[in-house]
Amino acid sequence: MYFSTAADEKSIRSLPLHKTLLCLVCVVLLVVNGIFLVRNLDDLRAANTLQAQTALVSDELQYLNLLVTDAESSLRGYFLSGDEVYLGPLRGAPQQIDKQLHALGALLDDSPSQTKNLQQLRTLVEKKLGLLHQSLEVYRQGGLNDIVAIAASPDDRAQMDEIRLQVVIMTREQNELLTTRTAAFYQQYRHAALFGVGINAAAIIVLLLFYKLIKRAFRSRLLAERALQRTNDGLEEIVAERTAQLSVLSRHLIRVSEEEKSRLARELHDEMGANLTAIGMDMSTVTEHLRASHPELASKLVRARRTLVDTVQLKRRIIENLRPSLLDNMGLSAALQSYCADYARVTALDCDALIDAKADAAGPMQAIALFRITQEALNNIAKYAKARTVIVNLTREPDGWGLEITDDGIGIPDDAMARSKSHGLLGMRERALLLGGTLVVERGVNGVGTCVRAMIPAAAPGGNEEAPAQAPALSRASQAPALQDPPGLLEARADPVRHLNAPHP
Repeated sequence: MYFSTAADEKSIRSLPLHKTLLCLVCVVLLVVNGIFLVRNLDDLRAANTLQAQTALVSDELQYLNLLVTDAESSLRGYFLSGDEVYLGPLRGAPQQIDKQLHALGALLDDSPSQTKNLQQLRTLVEKKLGLLHQSLEVYRQGGLNDIVAIAASPDDRAQMDEIRLQVVIMTREQNELLTTRTAAFYQQYRHAALFGVGINAAAIIVLLLFYKLIKRAFRSRLLAERALQRTNDGLEEIVAERTAQLSVLSRHLIRVSEEEKSRLARELHDEMGANLTAIGMDMSTVTEHLRASHPELASKLVRARRTLVDTVQLKRRIIENLRPSLLDNMGLSAALQSYCADYARVTALDCDALIDAKADAAGPMQAIALFRITQEALNNIAKYAKARTVIVNLTREPDGWGLEITDDGIGIPDDAMARSKSHGLLGMRERALLLGGTLVVERGVNGVGTCVRAMIPAAAPGGNEEAPAQAPALSRASQAPALQDPPGLLEARADPVRHLNAPHP
């Protein structure tokens, strides 16, 4: 079952239209706000430039007035002292005044009215300088009396007053221009600030809408995640319940299978064994009676008896495959020791069995699981490992039973447990897992050979700390001599190790 919070493929590819429009509106607002910010910065720069220009124009006008005043004062000093040194400011005034007028022209070039005022100021200053030079010539030709007469005339004072007045007019007009432009800038800045406030308000509204949409989407996603989590929790509970049921069912099937195999083995041993024993005894009796009178019939009975011996051997192999008789009669330790000895004899491998003396204390389910795991591991070694030495080590651990089977063969691939055809390894692992244990198959020490480690807990299901109960049917066989094989069949028993290479559950 698959769960998803996505409605369909179309909704995953792009945002809804209203969310896209909100994104575009937010971007447009940010761009417009940035444009107005740049314009405000330009206007502020222009206002600062105009203020600096006004201050510079005022300074230049004051300096021009100072140059004219210094020129006039230097000429008067010359008149009073007669020293040529006093004429220095007058002689340098034309050049400096011309420089100041050019500087003022560059500063006032963008204002027609101020340009006109500057032209008038230039005319007044040039006229004043001309009058000063004329007074100097008059003094040199006529003397001080003529100069006094010229100085007493009202025209001389009026020219200087006109220059001062023109400077005041130009300074005031420049200040008025600054005031006008500053007022216009502040008015524009006020409009821009109001527009910026509107843009910010719109941006806040858009952000609130975004927040509402995100909150709604987050709430929907949270609800979907919680619903999905509840569904997953329910599925996990169902899976855990089904897994527990399957585990119980698997243990029950293994137990039933082993019990059925044990029952079938007892029936084969008792019923078929008794029948075969009776048949063999009857055939032996008839053969003895017919040996003298009907030798040809006696020979046929001998052949039939050989067939009966083969049938007894087949019965023994089937019984051993269904349920190892030593496991029920002698315990796990004797069964593993005997199986390892027979395995070494049949496969010509050096098989050492290191079995703990407390092995017989294992419960019935533990004992059969450990025996089957050992049986499957040794069969795999004989088929695939190409080993020379095998060690089977069964020890009693504080919390269960530890089984370790190692060989010096070619080793095992790392993904052997994951292969679909590794039925033997998977069966070994399932036997361990169903009893609450573990099974690990890995390479041996220094990467040589293969090591199979199994751990079966002492408290595993079906694993009580008692000696396994003896099979009642097999024990009855030891108490009923009439059911034993006839003496002639004992010599013809098959070698019990033939079951090693036969299929087993």
